[in-house]
Amino acid sequence: MGAEPWSCFTKHDANIQRALDRLRDQEFQAGRFRYAEENPSSIDEALEIADADGTASILDISQISAQPDFGCAAPFTPAELKQYFGGERPSRADVERADDYWEDMERGQARYAVVYADGQPSEIYFAGYSFD
Repeated sequence: MGAEPWSCFTKHDANIQRALDRLRDQEFQAGRFRYAEENPSSIDEALEIADADGTASILDISQISAQPDFGCAAPFTPAELKQYFGGERPSRADVERADDYWEDMERGQARYAVVYADGQPSEIYFAGYSFD
């Protein structure tokens, strides 16, 4: 199939793992993943159906990691935030107009950034590539 990029925003939560878990549940319930038409009854079943291809969604990402790794979401570093989004506290508009980071991302991995509005954390942006 080839690797497919995906991205999504979720409401900010200081506990990034909790935000990831909530977002995975939301995306599963909304059916925004590859093989959703198979009507899996759980995220685990969706992952089983997708097998090595992955779901091309946040469902493929199960945990937060300090460093990029397969099946994990790692934060963009301060230098990457400046490089890709123009600063360490990007707005949603900054994130939406950026796209240079895709070429630096590996298959089966994800990155995240806290997004700011009026100087306060408002959302978390997750972006990744499917496994294949």
